[in-house]
Amino acid sequence: MPNFIVGEVLLVDKPLTWTSFDAVNKLKYGLQRSTGLKKIKIGHAGTLDPLASGLLIVCTGKKTKTIESIQGQAKEYTGIIQLGASTPSYDLETEPENFTETSHLSEERMKQVAKEMEGELDQLPPIFSAKKINGKRAYDLARAGKVPEMKIKRVMIHSFGIEKIEGAEVHFKITCSKGTYIRSMAHDFGKVLGVGGYLKALRRTKIGEYDVTKALSIDEASVYVESHSLV
Repeated sequence: MPNFIVGEVLLVDKPLTWTSFDAVNKLKYGLQRSTGLKKIKIGHAGTLDPLASGLLIVCTGKKTKTIESIQGQAKEYTGIIQLGASTPSYDLETEPENFTETSHLSEERMKQVAKEMEGELDQLPPIFSAKKINGKRAYDLARAGKVPEMKIKRVMIHSFGIEKIEGAEVHFKITCSKGTYIRSMAHDFGKVLGVGGYLKALRRTKIGEYDVTKALSIDEASVYVESHSLV
């Protein structure tokens, strides 16, 4: 039987619009209610943006010590890149702008650019990100109308596959290293094609060998945690 007070690893399918903090808190409060304990060790291995769904790995008790090693594993994402426009946030947090025509683009050209973006890549994180700039979150500065100075970081793109193209929507699957911003991938993909692009949808499907197909919904996870944490 699992013991979430001693330590367990739980796979959760984070719903759209929820923050990773929201999901962890729901489970934490459930543990507190069922055990009567005020202090519960719990955390997640890798943040997912509110506009992304999918695999969130939650660790409790002594298993929180494994968070760093889990975070360091390769991640797999699926999603949609919208070509023909851009957004300041590189996703739908901000309104699309700079609309351009995309009908001249061929599937061959799109797949060529995707292939060229595989391997080691110098990436500039979006200003609407959780990166800390002088102790403040970049997205807080960006939302206040400031332009935080982001530093280029090197990431590894193991694979960038185009699954389907529907008009100006490019459905993709990307496997990448820790710290990769898929929003930046979408932005850069559109930039290289010369038409602009932003991330329209994103779902994390794997972290290492952990797969979202084995994950519980947030409600299922809450019930499961509470029913296995009585002390």
